[in-house]
Amino acid sequence: MLLLDKYNRKINYLRISITDRCNLRCTYCMPEKGIKLLNHSNILRYEEIIDIVKVAVELGINKIRITGGEPLIRKGVVEFIKMLKQINGIEDICLTTNAVLLEQFAKTLANAGLNRVNVSLDTLNYEKFKEISRGGDLTKVIRGIFAAKEAGFHPIKINCVIKHSVDENDAQDVANFASLHGFQARFIKTMNLASGVFSHVIDGEGGDCAKCNRLRLTSDGYILPCLFSNLKFNVKELGTKEAILQAVNSKPSTGKNNNLGQFYNIGG
Repeated sequence: MLLLDKYNRKINYLRISITDRCNLRCTYCMPEKGIKLLNHSNILRYEEIIDIVKVAVELGINKIRITGGEPLIRKGVVEFIKMLKQINGIEDICLTTNAVLLEQFAKTLANAGLNRVNVSLDTLNYEKFKEISRGGDLTKVIRGIFAAKEAGFHPIKINCVIKHSVDENDAQDVANFASLHGFQARFIKTMNLASGVFSHVIDGEGGDCAKCNRLRLTSDGYILPCLFSNLKFNVKELGTKEAILQAVNSKPSTGKNNNLGQFYNIGG
């Protein structure tokens, strides 16, 4: 089935946030004092997500990305990937991670059927990384990236947040690191949901509204038609098919702003 919105964009990509929790506290993503976490009872069970994905695939979704928070901190994520892999019609399963736990999980994720990983990495300066992430260990991230390479993931995309330009020192360091080791670096200018500040991903596809092919599923069961929109549709109240169709029919021509969600609970 072909899933088209009212601007004739083909919608075939579902980003799934499986948790709002994270093991880092990056300055551009979370407030310093932390966040109010969702009640555990409100988080979709893996079996519920699988049921939602099956309906989405019947409607035309064939590409899945797993996000968080940090998806690797949720127990059972490897088994969840195995469950996704068994759904006929899914052509690509990717996971976005900060890579702190990737060394531990890379091989088992590959064996489970995960196709690709994207890693968030904003600097190769150890002290600056610790400052940006509020305590993170860059050594673990680097080990995780190379564990993913050893496990056979390709391409490995490195997502680097920049302030203004790819000419910034940290961005250049990340670009050189990626080029040296066969990774793909992508650069994302700092965004602001509430004020609607976003731009095209440099050397990537995100942020180009005219070509947007995605929906988002939050960890508590809402389908979002756009990251920069307050619209959301509850799968538990509407039913999965109706929630997806309403989200697709409500996709705006371009993102505006979002005053209800944050990156850590939508999945970026």
